[in-house]
Amino acid sequence: MKVNVAMTPQILYELCKMDGAIILNEDGTRIVYANRFLKPDSNIRSDETGTRHRSAERMAHQADCLVVTVSERRSTVTLYVKDRKHVLDAIYTSMNKAMQALQTLQKFIGTLETQLEELTAREFQDIVTIFDVCKTIQRGEMVKKIAKEIEPHLLELGTEGRLIELQMRELMQPVDECNLVVRDYFREKGSKGWETALKNIEALDQQELIELGNIASAVGFGTNLRSVDTYLTSRGYRVLTQTHRIPPQLIDALIAKFGSLQAIVRAQKEEFLEVEGIGDVLAERIRTSLNVLRSQLALDIGVR
Repeated sequence: MKVNVAMTPQILYELCKMDGAIILNEDGTRIVYANRFLKPDSNIRSDETGTRHRSAERMAHQADCLVVTVSERRSTVTLYVKDRKHVLDAIYTSMNKAMQALQTLQKFIGTLETQLEELTAREFQDIVTIFDVCKTIQRGEMVKKIAKEIEPHLLELGTEGRLIELQMRELMQPVDECNLVVRDYFREKGSKGWETALKNIEALDQQELIELGNIASAVGFGTNLRSVDTYLTSRGYRVLTQTHRIPPQLIDALIAKFGSLQAIVRAQKEEFLEVEGIGDVLAERIRTSLNVLRSQLALDIGVR
């Protein structure tokens, strides 16, 4: 029968009491037909044994659409899209998997935050090596891969997983810092190539990510970490962003003028005033923010 009403959970629940198919419009906002008999092409190959699931698989392939099949007996929900099939886990199963992955993510992020703090301390002391850089980037990419494993569970959970999603978003904030690490140390100065380098690092699989040489190569320093016996100097994007007081365009201007974090830290107030857009108040704020960050970092590391 043709109903043509807005799709709501209550109406959908009532119409599902009938055995026929329910057909929605393209964006899933309206129920067009209910209790509809489907007769897809029987020549389309199907590995399903049940009539309902076999018809759903063939219809998804024939009509190039999403088909959802519910089995009360097996307590399963199966999705078919073209030639792909996906069986949804029960809510409690998806919730448990998401929570376990979130706990693992918390541990990795805790280690990442420690790694970032140590890197910042080394940057202020100007004793950063390529090993320190690659280790930090490696930890950040591991966190990203764990987060990607949680996303399918959140998608299946829908509104049931909104609290886990909020937790994950809050936890993932340090990952943005890792992206800036690549920008700080990409070998070619003044180049947009760091964005390509970041994509290449993200494309590494778990096994490739273990080898720090792969990360060093992406950043532009070759695969042999032992051959790099000199210290590296940060450009300062990450540390300046940490102050939360300097607009991005001024960060670019500061790095364009001074070239490195060390030069910015040693700069006098008069030198800051030479940068367009920086006045007396902002110049003093930049110096104060960097000094506070360095002091706080030294205190935190001393306590640990």
